[in-house]
Formats: sequence, structure tokens, C-alpha cells
Amino acid sequence: MEEEMVTMPLIGDDAPSFKAVTTNGEINFPKDYKGKWVILFSHPADFTPVCTTEFMTFATMQEEFRELNTELIGLSIDSIYAHIAWLRTIKEKIEYKGMKDVEVTFPIIEDLKMEVAKKFGMLQPNASTTQAVRAVFIMDPKAKIRAILYYPLSNGRNMDEIKRIILAMQKSDAENVATPANWQPGDDVIIPPPGSCGTAKERVETEEEGKYCLDWFMCFRKQS
Repeated sequence: MEEEMVTMPLIGDDAPSFKAVTTNGEINFPKDYKGKWVILFSHPADFTPVCTTEFMTFATMQEEFRELNTELIGLSIDSIYAHIAWLRTIKEKIEYKGMKDVEVTFPIIEDLKMEVAKKFGMLQPNASTTQAVRAVFIMDPKAKIRAILYYPLSNGRNMDEIKRIILAMQKSDAENVATPANWQPGDDVIIPPPGSCGTAKERVETEEEGKYCLDWFMCFRKQS
């Protein structure tokens, strides 16, 4: 019996479209999210400790993401009834790092047939054939995949880093700049490298408010 080939969409691809039943009713992606950034993230299973900490953290940050025109969608290979029971338990019983009475209001996909998980390559046989790994797909308002993160089953994600990536990509889109390592909002940004020797020389020699160069290929713009 041949092993099923695991495929996944890549950065720059159109995100796979799907309809799915969720804890918030049926969603039609990307139609229902037109003009918005979307974070689609999978987790291995309901009623597991790492996933619980992740969902509580995402839920408490939901408004921060919405301020960035970004919506959250969760997924696991569990039934809608398991999702609902788990979310009730989180709200009624779990207190973690000062978070309690946390209500998860973003949709969680029921994916018992693994249809969405397979479209996004969230099932990886060497990790598990029945549980989705901790995948994160970030889509822009045109439903293009802009960033992909994968974590092992045993380790929770850094939600602040996911927010930072959104901020960085939005900055790059708005100002045609790049962001350096460990960039945070307010840090200086990188002016894209020149395409020719003449342009490189001109760029280094031309004075521009807020611009400084470490070398011909490495110029920054100060941020106020």
C-alpha cells in the first residue's frame, strides 16, 4: 500500500479554498474573509494541555489581532461537540498565567475527515497520522499565503512572534521596506537593495532624511 504524499501550499500561493463547519457556524474561506488578514492554525487535539494554553493566549489577544485587520481560525481533527465541551471547560475551570474565564470566540473548524488539514499539509505521517501538527498559515487580504510556521506536537507557539510577523509584513507592504532580525515596531527598517552598480553608488552618495548606510547594499531608514 503506497504512502500518501504530503503536500502543502507554499508562500506566495493562493490559499486553498474550503467550506467548513465551525464552532461559529459554517465558514466559506476565503469569501467570508475578503479584505482581511487571516491566521489559520491547527492543533493536535482538544483537551490537551499545550493546546489549551495556546487557545487561551490567542483568545486574550484576539482584539489585538483585530486591530491589525486580522482574524483567527483554529482547526483540529475533532468533532464540533468536543470543541464546544473543551471551550466550556476552558472558560469555567482553567486559570493559567493570570488568564481565567477566557471565552474563545474565534471559529474552530471540525475536521473529522481531515479535508482541510490535508489541503494545508497539516498532517505529517512521521509525527502523527491522526493529529494535525501545530501549523500556522498567515494569509493576506488577497488570500495569498505570506508566512508559514510549523511547530512540533510537544511545543507551544509564541503568539507574540505571530503578531510581530503580521506587523512586519504590513509595514513592508505599506512602505516597500524590509525588516531586520528581531525587528519590533518603531525599529529602523531596511531600504531594499539596489539593482545595479550605478544605483548603488547613487544611493550611498545621495542624502535623504532619515537614511543611513552601513555599506552600498545595506541602507536603513530611521523611524520616528
